[in-house]
Amino acid sequence: MSGSLLRAVDIHKSFAGVHALKGVSLDIAPGEIHCLAGENGCGKSTLIKIISGVYQPDAGYIEFDGKKLEKISPIDAILLGIQVIYQDFSVFPNLTVMENLALNSELSDKRKLVNWQRMRKIAEEAVSKINFQVDLDAQVGSLSVAQKQMVAISRALMTGARLIIMDEPTTALTRKEVQALFKVIMQLKAQGIAILFVSHKLNEVFEISDRFTIFRNGELVVTGNTRDLDSAKFTYYMTGREFTDDQFAAENLSENPLLEVRDLGLTGAFESISFKLHGGEILGITGLLDSGRSELALALFGIREADSGEILIKGEKVRIASPQDAIAHGLGLVPEDRLSEGLFLPRSIADNLIISEVDRLAGPFKVFDRKKREAEVERLVREFAIATPNPRNAAQTLSGGNQQRVVLGKWLACGLDVLVLNGPTVGVDIGSKHDIHTILQGLAREGMGIIIISDDLPEVIQNCSRVIVLKAGRIVQEMDAAEATEQAILSQMM
Repeated sequence: MSGSLLRAVDIHKSFAGVHALKGVSLDIAPGEIHCLAGENGCGKSTLIKIISGVYQPDAGYIEFDGKKLEKISPIDAILLGIQVIYQDFSVFPNLTVMENLALNSELSDKRKLVNWQRMRKIAEEAVSKINFQVDLDAQVGSLSVAQKQMVAISRALMTGARLIIMDEPTTALTRKEVQALFKVIMQLKAQGIAILFVSHKLNEVFEISDRFTIFRNGELVVTGNTRDLDSAKFTYYMTGREFTDDQFAAENLSENPLLEVRDLGLTGAFESISFKLHGGEILGITGLLDSGRSELALALFGIREADSGEILIKGEKVRIASPQDAIAHGLGLVPEDRLSEGLFLPRSIADNLIISEVDRLAGPFKVFDRKKREAEVERLVREFAIATPNPRNAAQTLSGGNQQRVVLGKWLACGLDVLVLNGPTVGVDIGSKHDIHTILQGLAREGMGIIIISDDLPEVIQNCSRVIVLKAGRIVQEMDAAEATEQAILSQMM
């Protein structure tokens, strides 16, 4: 492509005999927003690390600003103007905003004494480039995810960035914060800075990118103009599969509710929450980040006990003061953060799957029945289509989608009546997302009551037969599937 800022040409890379990249190519022009998409494990991260000098390609080459780069280090890449903003932003949480922004400049100038006035001036100039309003003396660890991201962008611009690579930049952002980020990205585009936007979120690709490239299994599938793409093509290119977007319809509801909540309240989080959940239905609960939706999930599961109102399970008033209480009453929670709250990452996939069944799988003398254990693990791996060569591998070796399947499998082995899922497909690729939705719809049709708590409105609309909208800790609207359009929900959320 003429006028390219960056060209990656026929890149190959293998690790221990496994081909991560099989002759992929990519080109980006100055001032272009280019989306790199693909499911987990497709090779996106490997290419990013080759472009930024972390890895060297086995074959192929990188060309930047018309010059072929024989071999570059991360420092070389930064000096060329290539900056990568990873998901963790690589900021120092124990330092102030000013120190995070000015530290590199101080080190590169080999200064031995700190001049706080000079550092403040450097930081002020950095944040002014994107009109970022922040307390320069605030510790970065105290900032929101969105603010940390803006610190990382400001720092990138200090070194004369010409290409900024953003790796899944919207994973932990609210809708409002995503819009603020996109506004900054458009400002960078207007300055001629190229953006490589790595994402698998369909709506974001269409909203922000000029062109796109999609990888699958380490190979280039397609590249082109985003205006020529639609959702069906995008999904097919990503997964090699064709999906239907049929909306879930609740059938054969239980006569009596499995779960009823009456005027439930938790001081500082939510109040006067009332709803019923029948077996066979999927109830959606949505709202902005500060709406109280996540706190409601924690209260239903007993992590934070509600301080007013009532919870009824199958018509009986119960007290849920701990997760043990919730489990005893047949209620489970798939948490928002599966890594820290849903899995024992260093332990095996098998251990994670059967953790809730340990007593059942033990013999009369509390001795583990190995054959019964292996048969149960095999059943759950098969039933939830967990992609692993060996269930003895650690859970942390799995992709995000497969980790979420393990969390689901663990809970459903308990024989629950009600399952609450908080952000069930956050950080999950399109194929796994569709499979998880299919599993949840199947469970509802088998008679389970399911609650999906999410701000992913397409997910809520497609899978839920009723939707409750929360705002500032209160229910502001309840609507059935026919009424629940994105516009109708957003009008209540805002």
